[in-house]
Amino acid sequence: MKRMGTKEVFRPTISCLLLLFCVGCKCIASELEATQTATLKVDASSQLARKIPDTLFGMFFEEINHAGAGGIWAELVSNRGFEAGGLHTPSNIDPWSIIGDDSSVFVATDRTSCFSRNIIALRMEVLCDDCPAGGVGIYNPGFWGMNIEDGKTYNLVMYVKSAEAAELTVSLASSDGLQKLASATVPVAGTSSWTKVEQKFIAKGTNRTSRLQITSNKKGVVWLDQVSLMPSDTFKGHGFRKELISMLLDLKPRFLRFPGGCFVEGDWLRNAFRWRESIGPWEERPGHFGDVWHYWTDDGLGYYEFLQLSEDLGAAPIWVFNNGISHNDEVSTAAIAPFVKDVLDSLEFARGTANSTWGSVRAAMGHPEPFPVKYVAIGNEDCGKKYYLGNYLKFYNAIREAYPDIQMISNCDGSSKPLDHPADLYDFHVYTDSKTLFNMKGTFDRTSRTGPKAFVSEYAVWRSDAGRGSLLASLAEAAFLTGLEKNSDIVQMASYAPLFVNDNDQTWNPDAIVFNSWQQYGTPSYWMQKLFRESSGAMLHPATISSNYSGSLAASAITWQEDSGNSFLRVKIVNFGSDKVSLTISATGLQASINALGSNATVLTSSNVMDENSFSNPTKVVPVTTQLGNAAEQMQVTLAAHSFSSFDLALSQSKLVAEM
Repeated sequence: MKRMGTKEVFRPTISCLLLLFCVGCKCIASELEATQTATLKVDASSQLARKIPDTLFGMFFEEINHAGAGGIWAELVSNRGFEAGGLHTPSNIDPWSIIGDDSSVFVATDRTSCFSRNIIALRMEVLCDDCPAGGVGIYNPGFWGMNIEDGKTYNLVMYVKSAEAAELTVSLASSDGLQKLASATVPVAGTSSWTKVEQKFIAKGTNRTSRLQITSNKKGVVWLDQVSLMPSDTFKGHGFRKELISMLLDLKPRFLRFPGGCFVEGDWLRNAFRWRESIGPWEERPGHFGDVWHYWTDDGLGYYEFLQLSEDLGAAPIWVFNNGISHNDEVSTAAIAPFVKDVLDSLEFARGTANSTWGSVRAAMGHPEPFPVKYVAIGNEDCGKKYYLGNYLKFYNAIREAYPDIQMISNCDGSSKPLDHPADLYDFHVYTDSKTLFNMKGTFDRTSRTGPKAFVSEYAVWRSDAGRGSLLASLAEAAFLTGLEKNSDIVQMASYAPLFVNDNDQTWNPDAIVFNSWQQYGTPSYWMQKLFRESSGAMLHPATISSNYSGSLAASAITWQEDSGNSFLRVKIVNFGSDKVSLTISATGLQASINALGSNATVLTSSNVMDENSFSNPTKVVPVTTQLGNAAEQMQVTLAAHSFSSFDLALSQSKLVAEM
């Protein structure tokens, strides 16, 4: 592998050795890989430069693939309130299971909880007089096993009651219960009232597939409810899994679109996300069944937490709300008023003063200052449905009157024809094969420059050539994003989808980040996005490719500045083809000289275009950065076949200062 930046002269090698092997009438031929030539001209003059929107690249979070529950939300207990089985009792308590057998312990749900919004509790009756060593009871495996790590602290909260004095043992144990990592004895006073129990555990050992056990050796009845186990070291103490949030921070997202997606709609409205039921004390949240992606969420990760996450990431929150439409049922425009009021209340919760009705609820949760919600999406993928336009206008007019600064996003695509209703932005979603997406890099070239801006809120290569996140998919996506950069006068925002997948729930592939209870890695699409993280707010420059091979190339050029003040001309180019390319980069109009010592090349490629990352090899396809020793206003580089290259040319500070 040749070092990037060294000049190479490509000589046709006579050892094109057409090794011919003839078997009967069949011949097999092998020849060396061809090398194409191309020139990329960048006009970096200030006259033709254009500022890219500060908001161009962000991220879209949807509760899919257990991205939140069992993902970024660090709660270790699944179905912590026993509500997942529904309101009719007795009900299924999955994934809780019993320790012992039906002769020693009997458990059943009933409607005796002290929480009015989630009334289900668990009644546990210990039947044995002479119980087995270790006791009998229940255990929770979390989301495919709890990751318990040696020396770390875990905070237990649960609610208990018993008519007679009882004693419980709460333990963190291996999946078979044999290895005890931490344990505590919890006395239960004999009373008819519920008692809140709080206990800290410090793990003595590491087990990646642990479980939480609650056992007793004493005959009697104990009720349990709202059993929570959280690691103490969450991101900023806000309940998020540190290592996953760190990967988000590395992308420098300018916005966060949440909480969906189809998760917002529901297959049926009764299962749609309801912001009002996802706020307040976590114990009081009823949770709900997400019927699109087929799993229960306790909604510990609720509307407030999404707003907090946006703030923690330094990203503008984009609240996607239900507009009275699901996949299978709709509220007529004549009856939509309660839904409109509900959304206005959600905005007061986010933006209202601490003295307002809903702002006071937010303040009581620990955030007296308002959250700066300036974007809302009215529904998700609902354009063309019977009541969408009528409902949309009701929401639009009410929000515009109450919050005139909020930018509203329509579900209807305005890229090829004008919208027939007012909007500040419109959604554009694309999931397709790699070749099609590569060729869509010019999608917005002919879009009208008047009217609402485009929000490419969901894009990705998927299905046949995407695998679980292939190099090929990332190359097509990179080419598509260079087109969005060039059209950023009309495209204001863009985000990849989906963001996360728990390896145990691969409902949708591919995704940007793959994780389990203790590991995580970025797919090539994640690493591709990292090479665009400096584009938001940068200056865009015209970049023109000249080559007979240009149909396999895509490029863009920006100037950007580090926090330290160092400035760079960044040239990004995708080689989607199977040939190497000898590329001449020619930059004119620079207002500073190029400093070779501070310049580098970063390349995303692999030996096979369908290569993927995995837990066993998480860095198989990642960008590799080398110093660009020949950096100059005109230079020659070699593009590997099937590669995405980013050349950062350091600009001399002395000349920049002199010309400012």
